Amino acid sequence: MDELTFRRQAYGEPNNRDPEFLHATMQSAERKDFVYDLKNLDNKIEKALSINVPSDFAAKLLLRQQLQQHHQRQGKTRFAFAMVASVAFLAGMTFTLMRMGPVDLGQHALAHVHHEDKALLLDNNVQYQDVNFQLASLDTTAAVKLSQQPGKVYYSTYCDFQGVKSLHLVMQGKKDKVTVFIVPLEDRMVLDEAFADTLYKGIGFETNNTYMLMIGEQNSDITYARNQIEQAFI
Repeated sequence: MDELTFRRQAYGEPNNRDPEFLHATMQSAERKDFVYDLKNLDNKIEKALSINVPSDFAAKLLLRQQLQQHHQRQGKTRFAFAMVASVAFLAGMTFTLMRMGPVDLGQHALAHVHHEDKALLLDNNVQYQDVNFQLASLDTTAAVKLSQQPGKVYYSTYCDFQGVKSLHLVMQGKKDKVTVFIVPLEDRMVLDEAFADTLYKGIGFETNNTYMLMIGEQNSDITYARNQIEQAFI
């Protein structure tokens, strides 16, 4: 057997038991060592391929893949929540700064009347004792209350003036209804003596540790309503 044929057979099957191949192997020490090395290599490959695979190996691989996907989704979710939290924080800070800033009571009162125009249509026939009960819960340093009925009161409820709990009344003026806002004093409040828009006009003044704002239609007599309510307050 020539050298090329021998080596082809040795590479293909070093454990070949063919007599001619065995005879060729025994012809030189170099061929013996060559076949011996190939047999050792075959044994190592066989051992490497014969490692037992655990029965749950596939399940573990699948679980690992699912965990990796879960961690990736968590990362994206945490980023999204962080963005939402940042936006919410900025919105909260803006809202807080707005509440801490100066408040134009006249403009705020006009907007309030426009927003709650249905209050002018109600007739709850409110008694001054009920108004006093509501006044008692306002944050004022002095007692503010009525000593008598300031004419007919149609409506009375709490309202919010940029975070300040206030009282919203609708009472009878000389001819038309007049809206009255009673707002506890705060340094950030700014009140003009007179204010107006295209539909309503108003006046503002300070009394009994509160701001009083009175708003009526353009042709209404607000001064009459002011005198009525000033006489009724202690």
